[in-house]
Amino acid sequence: MQWFAVGARAILGKWVRRRSAGAGALALLGVLGVCAMGNAAAQSAASPAQATASESFWTRDTLTGDWGGLRTALGDKGTDITLDYVGEGFNVISGGLHRQGSYEGRFEFSVDSDLGKAIGWRGATAHVTVFNIHNGGRNVAQNVGSIADPSNIDALSTTRLYTAWLEQSLWDGRLSIRAGQLAADDEFFTSPTAGNLINGTFGWAGLMSANMTSGGPAYPLATPGLRFKVQPSEQFAVLAAVFNGDPAGRNCEDDAQQCDRHGTKFPLGQGALWMGELQYGVNQSEDAPGKPGIYKLGAWYSSSRYDDLRYGLDSDDAVVSVSDQTLDRPLAHKGSWGVYGVADQTLWKGETSSLSVFLRGGFTPSNRNLVSFYANGGVGIKGLVAGRPNDQLTLGVAYAKISRDAVAADRDAGLFGGDPYAVRRDEIVYELNYTAQITPWWTLQPDLQYIVRPNGGQNPDNPGTSLNHAFVVGLRTTIKF
Repeated sequence: MQWFAVGARAILGKWVRRRSAGAGALALLGVLGVCAMGNAAAQSAASPAQATASESFWTRDTLTGDWGGLRTALGDKGTDITLDYVGEGFNVISGGLHRQGSYEGRFEFSVDSDLGKAIGWRGATAHVTVFNIHNGGRNVAQNVGSIADPSNIDALSTTRLYTAWLEQSLWDGRLSIRAGQLAADDEFFTSPTAGNLINGTFGWAGLMSANMTSGGPAYPLATPGLRFKVQPSEQFAVLAAVFNGDPAGRNCEDDAQQCDRHGTKFPLGQGALWMGELQYGVNQSEDAPGKPGIYKLGAWYSSSRYDDLRYGLDSDDAVVSVSDQTLDRPLAHKGSWGVYGVADQTLWKGETSSLSVFLRGGFTPSNRNLVSFYANGGVGIKGLVAGRPNDQLTLGVAYAKISRDAVAADRDAGLFGGDPYAVRRDEIVYELNYTAQITPWWTLQPDLQYIVRPNGGQNPDNPGTSLNHAFVVGLRTTIKF
């Protein structure tokens, strides 16, 4: 283990020195912490009492086990390592843009360090996540053409630094401050029950992904930020955060992911995205006797420039339609905002089974946002099949309303001498998913999705034609190494 620690320090040191921004060092702090603890972990790993070799291959928590006691030793020193692989195949069997199959995979390497145990820094933790993302050249989103991405791991094929942050907890956990490269979808607008679904809209919903600059600070684009959490009691918490306004960085004229292909750009100076959320949770601990529930009310404000969806200016600064041939430049708005709410409640709880429901929704200004109203909801049933308490069946429905200004712009297109557009309306996603826990380290998820009017009913490759639906069948496997 000593050679690993020395080598890793040397390699990472060279990497950090090549980066002019101090954020590079912060991004790798969690990895450096692991290296610093390498010797102590290796020394304690030799104890057979800490090894879990006696565990069955099929009952242990991870595929590769305890690494001869090394994982336990690292945990005793405050460090947890995550090695996960998610692979999935989808096939568009009806509708959509292309009726064909696709494969995507993502390997995750994460390190979480309790710096109190590691170096005596009380109340401090460090985290870093790196993804390797790959697909066969065409992903399911490109085959479907919808606003809601059918896969929540869909991303540009690359190796990417995702999140990297330090967190300081104060006053017995009543206040925590997190700084570094952050992802808003880790903490904001989340729902435990909705999180079992595969379509990305049940995570970072279309209310954000379709409206925020470059999709907002969410998978796969994290961005520099600062987050505060105040928790005066077990039931109440307040989240407040500010993120860099554009995760893609300055002067990005390409796909946002291409502009920060490896997640090492650490952009600053593109305005700010402010988010706040009030949370009320009941029976959140694992041993709580009652039915767990979480309720949230949140809002966001972006200081970025937003172009009007229907109107622009001609050379004389007169307001004209964006479809008018006299259009000189877009009519710009300073900033945008949104308001949202979340409810996730367990309605029934048995000895090995439960039934939960969720509802999320919100709205934004119509003149500068593609999706002006959004809502999703559904139900999750755990332990539906006798003898399989860890399996879960989840059904979700999501509705995204295309803003009236975007709809009006579609209608205007044929009135000003241009090619007529198919008029958008809304997009509805239905998803049925079953998570089968084969072993503690392996799950399989067969998945069905039916999307009504992908992209609001307008073909994104040819706006003059319409899209009626897309029927998608998929299977995902997740392995914890």
